[in-house]
Amino acid sequence: MNTKTVDFSKFSSIRIGPIVDVALIENDVVPEGHVIIGSANNILISPTPPPLMILSKEYDFIHQESDGLHIGAATPGGRVVSFCKKNNIAHFEYLSKLPGTLGGMLKMNAGLKEYEIFNHLIAIRTMSGWKQKSEIEYGYRKTSINEVIFEAVFEAELGYSIERYEMFNQMRSNQPSDPSAGSCFKNPPGDYAGRLIEAVGLKGLKHGSMAFSDVHANFLVNLGGGTYEDALFLIHEAQKRVKEGFDIELRCEVVIIDRSNMTKK
Repeated sequence: MNTKTVDFSKFSSIRIGPIVDVALIENDVVPEGHVIIGSANNILISPTPPPLMILSKEYDFIHQESDGLHIGAATPGGRVVSFCKKNNIAHFEYLSKLPGTLGGMLKMNAGLKEYEIFNHLIAIRTMSGWKQKSEIEYGYRKTSINEVIFEAVFEAELGYSIERYEMFNQMRSNQPSDPSAGSCFKNPPGDYAGRLIEAVGLKGLKHGSMAFSDVHANFLVNLGGGTYEDALFLIHEAQKRVKEGFDIELRCEVVIIDRSNMTKK
């Protein structure tokens, strides 16, 4: 089994984590007992992570076939948008503002408002073979996918839209530029996590070198040298205060990866 040494304080989008050897998934062989980390965009890795794995470069591809647009799960969203622009393919413009690679986007049904990755999905390929979209349960920022995704095929309709591309750029213009793991909490039904965090006085609050951004309260940002412990403190503080103030349970969108507790907080 080949491995790759990864420094998560540089590799992860929130710039937190240890230096560890990560197993490479090659030739559709998935190491047992390992947790997949994708491009480490919506994860917070503890100093004591479980064994980790990542897709090798063989899963970074995009090409058109007679049945649709085939995209490897290690392909970055920006590369998909460039391909679609060059080939006049519609419905992928929003990926320009979503960090990460296709596998993670599919796992969490990523998107911007009503534009979601599942909208034009046909099927995914995992260790158990091809699965049609109709065989997968999915909703807002969640799916029933519990296997490593190798690739997916999408409808390939003509009509790349520069207007849509610019609209998505505008929608994301209010996000902080500091390192973060994206939205910290899922929006509860009928409300916004950012509004709730601001309402309980946590917008801009710092703990160590971590803070809830003063640009957008639902972004937990690293101001330089932030630690896992600092991040966890702020996550728990927000959950506690919002529960006390509004009787609402904030659920993490960021996935916390720790050897002792492999659950989404």
